[in-house]
Amino acid sequence: MNEKFLMYKGYPLVRKGNEIYYGYMADPYVIWIQILAVRDVENTKTASKVRVIQMSTETSDPMKAFVKNTEKECGLYEALDIANVWLEKALK
Repeated sequence: MNEKFLMYKGYPLVRKGNEIYYGYMADPYVIWIQILAVRDVENTKTASKVRVIQMSTETSDPMKAFVKNTEKECGLYEALDIANVWLEKALK
């Protein structure tokens, strides 16, 4: 893989619009973060509400792929910390 990805705590981040995928797609689990709401802080839009979803990459049925999820009124850093904890636990 020749592309360089933004990394957070050893795992790649891929963003498209208001969706972020965290983790390696070759691993059994990845995290999907949806930015549900944003607020303006000093002329910069920041996430204010997010949904974090742990997904299995080993099933083709999308309804069975969702392992756990949470919806929080928080910023992106807190969402990434939740994602990291879930991913670390799932991949042990």
